[in-house]
This record gives sequence, C-alpha cells and structure tokens, in this order.
Amino acid sequence: MKMAVRQFQLIVLLLSSFFTVPVFSDTCSTLAKIPGSDVFYPLALSYKVDQTQYWSRQCSAQKPKCIIFPDSAREVAAIVKSLALYNESFAIKSGGHSPNVGFSSITGGPLISLKKLNQVTYNSATQTVKIGPGNRWENVSDALYGTGVTVVGGRIGNVGVGGYMLGGGLGFLSSQYGWAMNNVVEFEVVLADGSIVTASANSHPDLYKALKGGGNNYGIVTAYTVEAHPQGKVWAGEMIFTGDKTPKILKAVRDFAENYDDDKAAIIATAETTVAGIVDIWVLFVFYDGPTPPPGIFDRFTSIGPVTVTARTTEYRDYIKTTQVFVLRGQIYEMFTETMPVPSLSNGEEVMNSIFNHWMSTTDSIATVGGLIGAMAFQPIPKKMAAIAKAKGGDLLDLDDDVDLFMIDFNYSYLLDIDTPRVDDAVQRVYNGMKQRVEAFQAQGKLPEAYLPLFMNDAYFRQDYFGRLRTAGFARQVRDQYDPNGFFRDQTAGFKL
Repeated sequence: MKMAVRQFQLIVLLLSSFFTVPVFSDTCSTLAKIPGSDVFYPLALSYKVDQTQYWSRQCSAQKPKCIIFPDSAREVAAIVKSLALYNESFAIKSGGHSPNVGFSSITGGPLISLKKLNQVTYNSATQTVKIGPGNRWENVSDALYGTGVTVVGGRIGNVGVGGYMLGGGLGFLSSQYGWAMNNVVEFEVVLADGSIVTASANSHPDLYKALKGGGNNYGIVTAYTVEAHPQGKVWAGEMIFTGDKTPKILKAVRDFAENYDDDKAAIIATAETTVAGIVDIWVLFVFYDGPTPPPGIFDRFTSIGPVTVTARTTEYRDYIKTTQVFVLRGQIYEMFTETMPVPSLSNGEEVMNSIFNHWMSTTDSIATVGGLIGAMAFQPIPKKMAAIAKAKGGDLLDLDDDVDLFMIDFNYSYLLDIDTPRVDDAVQRVYNGMKQRVEAFQAQGKLPEAYLPLFMNDAYFRQDYFGRLRTAGFARQVRDQYDPNGFFRDQTAGFKL
C-alpha cells in the first residue's frame, strides 16, 4: 500500500510539472518535496560526509546548494523534471573519482548523489549482474563473492561504478572481455524529458551504443545490467623497482605490449617521482586470472630484479581492495592522458625514452610545488580489445583492431591551491608535448599511423575528448535526438559535444 501511494505521488508530481511552473524560488525546496528523496543542506552531517568522498580535495571544496539522494529511477526522473523547469546547473556523482572540478561536483547548484542506487543482483539464469551506479567496485566484488562469477570493473575498489562505466572502464579482465562498457547488456536511463527507458541492442540501439563512451550527455543511468564471467583465484600484486631500472623497464613494457602472450595477464607500469629529476620507484601492477601464471609470462620483469614482489595467489575481491593503498586523499589531484601506438622493437628504445623523458623534465620544472607527487602509467591496450568491442556492437571509442596501443595515464597530486596555475600549465605541456612527439615519430616512420582517441576516464577537463573521436558525428546525432533542448549539455559539466 505504501509503495502504491508513493508511486501515485511521484506520478502526480511528474504530471503537474507539464502544466504548472512552481512558485518556489529555491530549487532545493522543490526537490525536497519529491516523495522518498532525501535532501540535505550544508550544516547536515550527511552533506558533510558525502563531500569527503571525492578523491581530490578541490572537488570536496565545492559547495553544492544541497545534496539530494534518490533511491529509485522514478525519483531521479522527478528530479530531472524539476531541474529542467528551473534551468539551474547541477552535478551528478557516483563515486567522485574524477578530479575535474564540476564534473561530479558543484558550487551553488544541487548535487545528485547516486549512492543509494546500490543494488548488485546476480541472475544465474542469464549470467548477468544488475548494478546500481551508486556502488563502488569493492561493494560489487563483495556482493558477488562466493557466486563464482565477477564482472569487468575497476582495478581499485574505491572507484565508483557510474562514471567508470560511461567513460569506457579499463579493468584487469579487459584483455579477455573488453572494456567494461562492452560488457553492458542493458542501461536503465532517465532521459532529459524525465522518461525512463531501457537501452540495449534491441531497444534504443543508437542510445545503447552512444552511452558506451558518451559520458553524461544522454541521461542519468540508474542501473547497468552487465555480463557475468567465471572467476576463481587470481595471482596478483606489485613488483617494486628502483628508478635506475627505467631503461630496462621501458623495454620490458614495450615487449610485453607487442607480444601479448596470454590475455589472462595484465600489467600497469607506473613511474612515480617526488624529487626533481629522480624517479624514486616504479610500481608494476601484475595480474593473472588464475591461481598461478604459466612460466615466462612476467619473466621480462622479474629478470630486471625488483626490490620487492608482493604478487601472490589471492581472491579477486581482496586484491582490488589492497590497491586502494595507492589512492592519496586530502591532496589536490589532477589526472590526464594520451594515446600512442606501441613502437616496434627497432624504434622502441628511442620512442619510449622520449616520452618518458618529456614527462620527467616537465615534472622537474615544477618540483618546488608543495607536496608534489608525479606519476606516469603505461597501460597496454591490445588490439584484441578492439575486436571484442566490434563483436559486441561497438562503442564510441571505435578503436582499430589492427594496432596495439598504450593508453598513458599521468597524474599530479600536491598540497596548495596557490600552485594550481603552475600545475595546470605543466599538465598541458605534458600532454601537448607527448602528442607532438607521437606525431613527429609517425612522420618519421618510427611509429605506425593510427587512430588515437583519448580515454575519457583519465582525461583532463581541457582535453578535447569528443574532438578526437571519429564517431563524434554519430554521438552528436544521438544526443540531439534524445536531448533536443540541450538539458544535459547546458546544465551539467563534463566532456561535451
């Protein structure tokens, strides 16, 4: 009975918005009248706690007018209808991983926190899992523990589901099953007009494809139904190397990416520095989807002589929780990315060292920034991932299936707001300089010609994500069909067409 009354109240609210303009002068007051939704203001404990959940301090410092916590797609739909009437900027937050100010944070407008949309339901008959966007990946892996299955998800348990899925989603299992977005069977999504639709290969197939890599341009996704995959024990951990091993590590990373011996294996090779001109350490994340890797899989790295090896047989869910030790909270955090083809063996040393040295010298130029920590991570993207994506209907990235790539993730963390302009300048110099070097090597025949889009999940707010997509025309056409008045384009921040 209560459920029926609540649904009736929501229907009345939605219908009334078609015929009347509310007299309330405050958007948050209107949102507070939506049945079932919790709205909190700056002095409330729930407001303060939710604002601490961003990775970057500069996002936590934003001051939304209020935070609303819907717990159903119907409530999200009612919120969208109300916000459209007010023409006020708002933000949507899943986990708060993105350090780009305004993407999932806001000052002055309402913030929609999806944390109560946290279902994780495994359907053994269809071998799918329905996941709410308010989850973090550690919650998903906990919920699936003991079922014998998992899903392609974040490599750090603290990462939120929502933004990760809409930006592509790179996981330890991606070389086997593709990007996380390629594993979505259905999206439940609230559109700009407040309607709730299911986007799949058979229902709104154009929207289904555009949501895979389209960010927040099309609606608010309230549930993802994704493929389940068998999961047992894994062999995973880190190998730590001193900075003097850099030339050997760069060679080994290139060799691994070109000769991807086993798609159950995955690596992330991360250089980290805290002192001008010195790479303090390399952290090599190693993963094998099985209790032990076959002989030779990681020999390129073990032969270099790591200082420490923590890799061991463990549970998948336990490993993605341990990687959270590498998340630094309480600092300002900037993340950015670039893409390059994997160089040939004959040109590998020159190309890899050029890219690395460019990052290192730029980082050296801002070494006096307080508390600076710089990182550069090589993430191999084997061409098989593009083939998987095409077989599953495609996505906006639309990678070529005849070239191996590196998606290179960079980040800086630091302490003081006063240093933000210097860091911002360095960020631009790193990714612009890398792009120039890649193009120069291609012109010289030292790198293959290739289509090189950006990886949304790691991209900086100044980077032109959609400008680098050859599918941008399709993406814009779909956006104009489903959001003809530009509600999400004009009232939310993010990578826009």
